[in-house]
Amino acid sequence: MSGSTLTWIKTILEDKATGDLKRAYEEVLRTRGKISNIMRAQSLNPNVLRSHLELYVTLFFGKSGLSRAEREMIAVTLSAGNRCNYCVAHHGEALSFYLKNRDQLELFKQGQQPMDLPQRTKSLIDYALRLTLDPGGVVMEDLEALRRMGISDSEILDLVLLTAYMNFVTRVAQGLGVQYDEQEARGYKP
Repeated sequence: MSGSTLTWIKTILEDKATGDLKRAYEEVLRTRGKISNIMRAQSLNPNVLRSHLELYVTLFFGKSGLSRAEREMIAVTLSAGNRCNYCVAHHGEALSFYLKNRDQLELFKQGQQPMDLPQRTKSLIDYALRLTLDPGGVVMEDLEALRRMGISDSEILDLVLLTAYMNFVTRVAQGLGVQYDEQEARGYKP
């Protein structure tokens, strides 16, 4: 059985990287300050690694009507719903920069929403969960409900893309057995 201590498949570490992979790792370091195991897990395909990084940075740090805190609340809730401990740890760490209430943070990490969430945030999370758990059940009325909350079509697009991304990355992490520990999940640029 092929594998590494980081994933269930062969993983090329930074000190062994050459060519395209070395350049991809350098871009991750420049952008995030540290290389995560989810990125290392894609080391056999540097082009996908680079595309993944670009999509991640765009969705989580790019211009959006969704705040960074909202994006991370959605990410942690979906990760918990998907039972992806890797993603809960990483996005929980990111959420801790924006959410100073530890009790609320723990609720998100358990897939629960704090009672005192703004209705807008609750609506965003509820839609993302519905799209994750029952994508075929999503109907136009779901979008109309978001619009009635004052959520723009641009924000709806960002919400759908973020939800799709979180479901994608969860499948990568779980499908490849990506490992983590507390140290690996910390120290990235917020």
